[in-house]
Amino acid sequence: MPTVEELYRNYGILADATEQVGQHKDAYQVILDGVKGGTKEKRLAAQFIPKFFKHFPELADSAINAQLDLCEDEDVSIRRQAIKELPQFATGENLPRVADILTQLLQTDDSAEFNLVNNALLSIFKMDAKGTLGGLFSQILQGEDIVRERAIKFLSTKLKTLPDEVLTKEVEELILTESKKVLEDVTGEEFVLFMKILSGLKSLQTVSGRQQLVELVAEQADLEQTFNPSDPDCVDRLLQCTRQAVPLFSKNVHSTRFVTYFCEQVLPNLSSLTTPVEGLDIQLEVLKLLAEMSSFCGDMEKLETNLRKLFDKLLEYMPLPPEEAENGENAGNEEPKLQFSYVECLLYSFHQLGRKLPDFLTAKLNAEKLKDFKIRLQYFARGLQVYIRQLRLALQGKTGEALKTEENKIKVVALKITNNINVLIKDLFHIPPSYKSTVTLSWKPVQKVEIGQKRANEDTTSGSPPKKSPAGPKRDARQIYNPPSGKYSSNLSNFNYGN
Repeated sequence: MPTVEELYRNYGILADATEQVGQHKDAYQVILDGVKGGTKEKRLAAQFIPKFFKHFPELADSAINAQLDLCEDEDVSIRRQAIKELPQFATGENLPRVADILTQLLQTDDSAEFNLVNNALLSIFKMDAKGTLGGLFSQILQGEDIVRERAIKFLSTKLKTLPDEVLTKEVEELILTESKKVLEDVTGEEFVLFMKILSGLKSLQTVSGRQQLVELVAEQADLEQTFNPSDPDCVDRLLQCTRQAVPLFSKNVHSTRFVTYFCEQVLPNLSSLTTPVEGLDIQLEVLKLLAEMSSFCGDMEKLETNLRKLFDKLLEYMPLPPEEAENGENAGNEEPKLQFSYVECLLYSFHQLGRKLPDFLTAKLNAEKLKDFKIRLQYFARGLQVYIRQLRLALQGKTGEALKTEENKIKVVALKITNNINVLIKDLFHIPPSYKSTVTLSWKPVQKVEIGQKRANEDTTSGSPPKKSPAGPKRDARQIYNPPSGKYSSNLSNFNYGN
């Protein structure tokens, strides 16, 4: 094993040889043997080996292996020095191998070392993006779990920092091709990260690119298979995939396939859904996703069938008024519970699809069913008016910090939900039913509106209540109305968001 003095002497021979450095193979071999020495010798070898690496292609394997030994040394300072110099070995056909080595080194638990590996990977990415991707994806597909996990996270966080001249169209095509191979067997978390990677690629920002991503998600969601509501993994996979698909939908990238699957397979099994996620209202989560997708449906072969399934499910949450005794009082039946959050989602979805078949209620339903539906709507609407008044009264005069308390934030959301339902019900009461009103779903962000500014359609979503209407006879003043009990009714201090 060479001493420190021998390493310096051979370094001098190589440094003085200038253009003839390649003729001093023996001197370079002495430096390679430095990795077998003590701490001082190894530190010198870590610096000297990369410096003259390019001059000895016939010793490339030995040199890379020697540097790799130093990257795995027990001494952290030697490891860091060796890792820092690794990009100098990334020349020509050696680059994918160096990328592979660096990817494996991502498993380190030393934060300084981890940052050095990240920087080294970024450095060789800029030299040859395709070669670097080859090393990364090789480990993602075949490496250990911890390496796979960190390689995927590297791509999801670092790709977006690279300049356009590095992420060319060809490079992006390679990322898509390799990602498809990985997506054949991924966990839910990995799938989310890959969708983040792919949706950030410039070449997939186009309508056709977005459509490609939707098809990828549909394949992952297994929409060709029969839905199994009692399998938590099946339910979770569908939700994970649909959440990734929703942001991709637009007026040109349609949600039709997903909406049809939800109407045909999921809605009929809504009450029997199971989920591995503790505390999640799985039914509401499904209905929210359906509502968000319903705005982006294209031409639908099974439009009438889907509308019927939506209609039937909506009826389950829109009860008939309880029967009254001869004296006008409740005949002892319990007041129905009104699930406003569910109804907002279902009514919105029905309203969106109804635009495509506006005569569904009048031409496709028999007279008895339509009459029954209108009775339910009317009962629900009257209950709504009471709740809206209660909420506005509870929020009256509250602004700024007062609206930021947990209790008032829930009331503001409740007001959004009830206002939305009110607007949609009014549309359906038109003769014939209308589908012209637009509302912003209660959980979606809305543009701020100045207090006092008049809004169309009464879809008030700010927490501040509108000005009081002048005193005078009200439409329902002729009778005292006892509202049905609901999640947003008698006890406003115990609101439960989402229900």
